[in-house]
Amino acid sequence: MPPTRIVSLVPSLTELIPYLGAGDSLVGRTRYCTEPASIAKRVPAAGGTKDPDIAAIEALKPDLVIANKEENRREDVEALRARGIEVLVTEIDSVREAIDGIRQMGDLLERREPAAQLEEEIEAALLTAQLAQAATRVYVGVWHNPMLGLGAATYGQSLIDECGGVNVLGHRERYPELAHGELAALSPDFILLPDEPFPFDDGHARYYGQFAPARVIDGKLLWWYGPRMPAAIGALRAIFREAQNG
Repeated sequence: MPPTRIVSLVPSLTELIPYLGAGDSLVGRTRYCTEPASIAKRVPAAGGTKDPDIAAIEALKPDLVIANKEENRREDVEALRARGIEVLVTEIDSVREAIDGIRQMGDLLERREPAAQLEEEIEAALLTAQLAQAATRVYVGVWHNPMLGLGAATYGQSLIDECGGVNVLGHRERYPELAHGELAALSPDFILLPDEPFPFDDGHARYYGQFAPARVIDGKLLWWYGPRMPAAIGALRAIFREAQNG
């Protein structure tokens, strides 16, 4: 039997569950789980991704809590398990792992057909993206002060690779800190400034424009795996192609 009372601590997976047709099983979420709006309106929030309200989650009597190795803290997972709550910890650091995660959720929720359909749509989008010849050298901002950029061994890095970009921080893992002079030395062709987790805006784009053309984008394109992936792949490929064409 699939779980019938789920608390999701992962915004991307909170969105995926109703997409697969199992939205009624969601009884709890984080305050960052804002999509889809119908779920955010109906399902109560129990803290954030880094500071979940353990007591509130326990009161919801979930038969499963869904967490993620990067987004959620080990101590919170252990606190939930100490209260006898089952926790599934996902690990998604690449596009392929995201596809595997969709398949895993389809199996878990017994919603294999919509999961397979989404997988097909993602594979089709990837095939189209791989036909692109662009090799845009891109810097992706994660935080401004300190300046953190997107590095290797991340979902975002993998997505950029699949969409025809070359991450100028691809030789450094996770989310490295760098000085402004270092960014200039990396000589990116283009700079992406996602509006989450740091709220980059047009003022930041003007500042980063001294290093390379810079654009603020919807952070969900880069960070949210699941139903958004086909559109995100198409959008990022178009951005890189535009950057190549000047």
